[in-house]
Parts: sequence; structure tokens; C-alpha cells
Amino acid sequence: MAVVFKKPEALTDAPLHYCPGCTHGIIHRLVAEAIDDLGILGRTVGVAPVGCAVMAYDYFSCDMVEAAHGRAPAVATGLKRARPENIVFTYQGDGDLASIGMAETVHAATRNENITVIFVNNAIYGMTGGQMAPTSLPGQVTQTSPYGRDVKTVGYPIKVCELLSALDAPYYIERVAVNNVKNVMNAKKAIRKAFENQVEGKGFSLIEVVSSCPTNWGMTPEKALKWVETDMIPYYPLGVYRDKSKEAE
Repeated sequence: MAVVFKKPEALTDAPLHYCPGCTHGIIHRLVAEAIDDLGILGRTVGVAPVGCAVMAYDYFSCDMVEAAHGRAPAVATGLKRARPENIVFTYQGDGDLASIGMAETVHAATRNENITVIFVNNAIYGMTGGQMAPTSLPGQVTQTSPYGRDVKTVGYPIKVCELLSALDAPYYIERVAVNNVKNVMNAKKAIRKAFENQVEGKGFSLIEVVSSCPTNWGMTPEKALKWVETDMIPYYPLGVYRDKSKEAE
């Protein structure tokens, strides 16, 4: 019997610990498929910091390094400079990358470090109980904004792709989503391209993945995916924000 669908080699057999309806599992698979497709598993190193993805070392079959909260881009920079032949990626949530880790993210981008950053934006702190994140939407109810995010007192959400695309150096920045089949397929292409850029030595690539968090949003998985469509994507428009390969044409 012909095999038409199987688990990527870059994923282990460990059961995922994520909540029902969480899209981390989809994103893990897309990263693993990119690694498999490019034949780079034996030289790939992933960096996972604090957050829902803290146990990513259980799920990816490549070498993994654990970083302190927010420091994954700095750790990845050191790994890549020490062993430039390796393919190095970080896997980070919005509370990690866009809050305590914002400086590391911006400076890695402005140096055009030849690394790949997978940035999962679910607009909330997931692992620690649902606090307001840098990406929580205006008016969004969280554990620390029970009346909704008030932009007058806490400011507006940080749009990471728009912010980084204002820098001169980064090579490739794209925002995708995984709330339906079409968006998942687009996300797969973007993630693969981000890894290809590193293989070809082109520099810093960041893929922001708009994701859902049914548990901390207080929604069913179905309603959470709908909220991604109706609320998150309008605020965080999908698309390519920087692609130097196009600029050179």
C-alpha cells in the first residue's frame, strides 16, 4: 500500500501537551515538513525559550537548546556564529518575543543574522494563565485586563512585522495564519522559504503565525478559529512585509 501521508522525520513520536484546539501542533508540523523537504535535519538546531513551546525539545528530533525567557535570538546568534554550517531556528510566542525578548529580536534583525525565527502570535500569555500580552488586541479581555485592553493606559498592541520591516537589514518578514486550509498552505510556503533563505546564506527571516488560544480566550476551538478570522487578522493583516529577493528584481 502506498503511503500518502505520514509524520515528518523532524518530529518525534512524543504526544503534544498543547490544549485542544491550539494550533501549535499545526505550526510544529509545518516547521518539521520544511526541515524534511530541505534535507537539513542532521544539521538543524532549534532554540525554544519560556512559554507554551518550552517543551519543543520533546517534539522536534533535531538538536534543541533551551534559552532563558526572550533570549532565543541571542542564543541562536551565538549558535550560528559558532557553527555557521548549521541551520538555526527559534520558536517563540508573543509574550516571549515581543515583550522581554524585544531587544534581542530587533538587534538580531538589524544585524541580519542568518537565522530563522518562527513567531507564534496568539495575542495572550498562554502558559502562565492568560495575562495581557504585547499583542493583545484593543479591548481584549484577559486575566490582567478584565475590562478589556485600554490603549490609553497600556498602549497599543505591537505589530512585529510592521516594526521589523522598518529596519534596513532583515531579509524576509511575512505574517501568515493557520486558521483554515488555505492559510495553512500559505504558511507552509512561507516557513519553507524562511529556512531556504538561511540555507542560501541570505540572512534574517521571521515568520509571524497568527494563532489561536481557545483555553485562555475562553472559547471553543471552533469559535477561536473564527475569532482569528474576524478579529485578529483584520488587526494583523497577512502578507509579505519584507522580501529582499523581490526588491532586487
